[in-house]
Amino acid sequence: MTIQLSDHFTVGRLLRFTFPSIVMLIFTSIYGVVDGFFVSNFVGKTPFAAVNFIMPFLLVLGCVGFMFGTGGGALIAKTMGEGKREEANQIFSLLVYLSLTSGIVLAVLGLVLLRPVARLLGAQGQMLEDCVTYGRIILAAVPAYVLQYEFQCLFATAQKPKLGLYVTVAAGLTNVVLDALLVAVLPWGLQGAAVATALSQCVGGILPLLYFLRPNTSLLRLTRTRFDGKVVLKTCTNGSSELMSNISMSLVSMLYNVQLLRYAGENGVAAYGVLMYVNLVFQAAFLGYAVGTAPVVSYHYGAGNHRELQGLLRKSLAIVACFSVAMCGAAELLAKPLSVLFVGYDQELLGITLEGFAIYSFSFLFSGFAIFGSSFFTALNDGLVSALIAFLRTLVFQVLAVLLLPLFLGLRGIWLSIVTAEAMAVAVTAVLLAANRRKYHY
Repeated sequence: MTIQLSDHFTVGRLLRFTFPSIVMLIFTSIYGVVDGFFVSNFVGKTPFAAVNFIMPFLLVLGCVGFMFGTGGGALIAKTMGEGKREEANQIFSLLVYLSLTSGIVLAVLGLVLLRPVARLLGAQGQMLEDCVTYGRIILAAVPAYVLQYEFQCLFATAQKPKLGLYVTVAAGLTNVVLDALLVAVLPWGLQGAAVATALSQCVGGILPLLYFLRPNTSLLRLTRTRFDGKVVLKTCTNGSSELMSNISMSLVSMLYNVQLLRYAGENGVAAYGVLMYVNLVFQAAFLGYAVGTAPVVSYHYGAGNHRELQGLLRKSLAIVACFSVAMCGAAELLAKPLSVLFVGYDQELLGITLEGFAIYSFSFLFSGFAIFGSSFFTALNDGLVSALIAFLRTLVFQVLAVLLLPLFLGLRGIWLSIVTAEAMAVAVTAVLLAANRRKYHY
């Protein structure tokens, strides 16, 4: 039986509705993980470090799709909750066309800035050339990557989360199979890994575009539309927290790489790459849950169902708490097997990675609450509060921590900085949830 946005949501129904979104985001995060595994084991340590070094810059360019997806999804679901189905389709169409145009512009901009940015961050010699080689191929698929990010959010709004999952699984399998073929079997090396990722992003972005262009059984379809500055502004305001969060995380990752080059050299960057792979997958579970619940929150907010909002918040906080404990435990248990899988060929690098894991794992106890809190306010169409949480969590707290703690604790301070920043973000989220409970009646 299809779960509808207008339904009453129990814990079980919430989990069933959000499960496709969770798996969908996890599969997307595996792109970089798969590339990293094959590059590290079949190409070498320097190319592996290069992939991790330039990846934050490449991720920044795709973030605009997440902004349109989350901010637009909240506005579309609220509009449907108000009974305006035709207007919701027009908003959906405008945002998809705008995202595609933005992706083309960003791809061109990325090609111009790729080498200067890599050099500015400290890449030199072969590592610099590897960054450019990998990045140029990935940038060709940025328009599709932007659409993929956007549709991952909008499939839930269209009441088709399972279809979004199937598309993402297809994209993920494309990446895995092509990585194995082009890197492990054929001698394409770093270029092969980049081609595999670029083609998988095309699968994830173009297939949904074709689906929504045709008559379908979802709540949304691409139609003729017109430019509406107010809709675009509202969408950007709603989704600014998610955009800021993703951009800030990428910028902070660049800062981490700079600090790690200073304190541990190339080994530090490679070790951080392994931690980031685990972080991407685990954070994707939190993001997937947030993306899955957002249209439900927006719909009931638009319909004025305050009691349902209260239940959604209480149940979601309990679910996030369970996820957090499970992920922290899993990270501690999997630290050695995952480290050996990626960097077991180098004992010094393995030791640095294991030390980082032992500390970094505790960040998962906190991060989910701030991610959900920011998404919850986005769903309520309160982009300002959502952006405040995201800005403090992903930029202010992390930058301060990664700059200050290493002065006293060295390399260990870099690993500890993320835990400190996430804990501070949870405190801010709790205060803002309490301060706004009467305004939104949750």
